[in-house]
Amino acid sequence: MIIDAHAHLWKKQNGIVNGKPVYDIGGGKSDFGGEIRQMMPPYMTDGENTVERFIANMDYAGVSGAVITQEYIDGNQDSYLAECKKAYPERIKICALYEEKEMGDVAGFDGIKICASRLQDKNLLNHLKPFEIANKNGKFISVDLADGDEQTAMMQEIFSRFPDLKIAIGHFGMVTRKGWQKQIELAKNKNVFIESGGITWLFNDEFYPYPSAIRAINEAAEIAGFEKLMWGSDYPRTMTAITYKMSLDFIEKTNEISEESKALLLGENAREFYGFKDLEKPIKIKNMVED
Repeated sequence: MIIDAHAHLWKKQNGIVNGKPVYDIGGGKSDFGGEIRQMMPPYMTDGENTVERFIANMDYAGVSGAVITQEYIDGNQDSYLAECKKAYPERIKICALYEEKEMGDVAGFDGIKICASRLQDKNLLNHLKPFEIANKNGKFISVDLADGDEQTAMMQEIFSRFPDLKIAIGHFGMVTRKGWQKQIELAKNKNVFIESGGITWLFNDEFYPYPSAIRAINEAAEIAGFEKLMWGSDYPRTMTAITYKMSLDFIEKTNEISEESKALLLGENAREFYGFKDLEKPIKIKNMVED
């Protein structure tokens, strides 16, 4: 059973980066604050990163469920994600986006996303409201922290205030940045997990099959245990370099991680953490290059 703990969807990109707009210009490209970047695979010509396309990728890669997180660079996608959840209620969990202002109704959402590294005020103790809302309403928190230990002491204080709140730390602690292990150490708290969304982006210079990423996964397991780690793809941005299937099969095919640990990392931990139920394994369809 494979579950993707970190993916993105949007109907229309209308985001912001460093105070400048981010928007689709066609061919999978976006104006990224004045710089043209390949935001999605070029065959996504209409700029729509839809749930139907993602489900097709999940089916082909053998992924049963996924968690849809959010990012300021895509703009608030709460309304579209609610539609996605209605269409695929068993297969996806969705996050409402915290935007440094009063939050709306989160009743239809499974979690709340905090882009902590992009906050104008990076002191997380000044942003306790989304944690309070999640804790009160049985939601999880998905958070991408600033590099290294800039926000780890703040997070530790938040754990002490909300010890029963489930929190997933994204981007594998910004694994290629100095001091990334400090973020992994946070998973020693009972309800804190680490997900690997973006790990292929962070090790992109090395590229597939990402041997340094495998070493980093094992190092993180030595710190917090494989029972605290979850796989994520960071779809669709990482798919500008690799296929969706490649984002997980470098883990599936390695001999450096035991099969038992792979099962925890690729799905079992996420199924328990996010509360997935009634998932089915997609049927394997032989592709045109297979004998």
